[in-house]
Amino acid sequence: MKNPVQWLRSAVFLVQMYLAMLVLGVVFAPWAAVSPKGARLACKSYARWVLWTARWMVGIRSEVRGEVPSGEVIVAAKHQSFLDILIIFNAVPSARFIMKRELMWTPVIGVYAKRLGCVPVDRGKRGAAIAKMVKDVALQSREPGQLIIYSQGTRVAPGARKPYKIGTAVLYQGLSQPCVPAATNVGVFWPRTGIYRKPGLAVVEFLEPMLPGMDREEFMVQLENRVERRSDELMREAGFEPDAIPQQH
Repeated sequence: MKNPVQWLRSAVFLVQMYLAMLVLGVVFAPWAAVSPKGARLACKSYARWVLWTARWMVGIRSEVRGEVPSGEVIVAAKHQSFLDILIIFNAVPSARFIMKRELMWTPVIGVYAKRLGCVPVDRGKRGAAIAKMVKDVALQSREPGQLIIYSQGTRVAPGARKPYKIGTAVLYQGLSQPCVPAATNVGVFWPRTGIYRKPGLAVVEFLEPMLPGMDREEFMVQLENRVERRSDELMREAGFEPDAIPQQH
C-alpha cells in the first residue's frame, strides 16, 4: 500500500511544479520573446528547480551517467516520464526536441518549445510526418545542438515493450550525425501518469555514440538492443524487475 504521507508530499510537489512553470514562464517571457537564449535559460532554470525540489520534497535524486553529448548529435532516448525530459535538458548544452504537434499549442510549453527550435511531428500521418520532420530539422540546423528524439514515440512504463519507430533511423541517415543512445530508469520513481512519486535514484545514462554509416536495419536493431538492455539494468539496480511485467500481444 502506498504511503499516505508520501502521496500528500507528491501532490504538493506537483502543484508547486506547475506553479513554478507558470511563474518562470511569465518572468522570462520578455527576454524569451526577443532571444532564444532567454527561452533556454528559462527552461534550464525550470528544470533545475524541479530536480532540486524533487530531491527534498519527494526524495527523488537524479544522476547523469556516461559522457554528456555536445555539438551536433542525435540523442535517441528512452522515454518513461516527464522526469527524463528534465534531466536530459538540464544535462546537455543546447537541446531541442522532436515532439508531438499538439504540445506546441499548450500554454507556456508550446511557446518556449517554438523559441528553442523544437520540431513538431504529426504522429497520425506516418510517412508524410517523417518526411516533414527531416525537412524541418534541416531548416533548424543552422546552430549546433543536440536533437533529442524518443524512438518509441511515447512514454513507456517500466517493463512494458513498445516497438522503436523508423524515424530515428531516417534522421540518422539524413543528417549523417552521430547518434547517442540514452537509457533510463526514471519511470520506477516518477510514473508517466498519476500523482504518487517514489523516493530513489533516477538515472539517465548516455551510452557509446553510434557513428554515421550504418545501414537502417542494423542501426535500428543495435539502438533498440542497447537502450533496452541498459534500461533494464538500471531498473533492476533500482529494485524493479522489468521481466516480471506480463506483456500484451
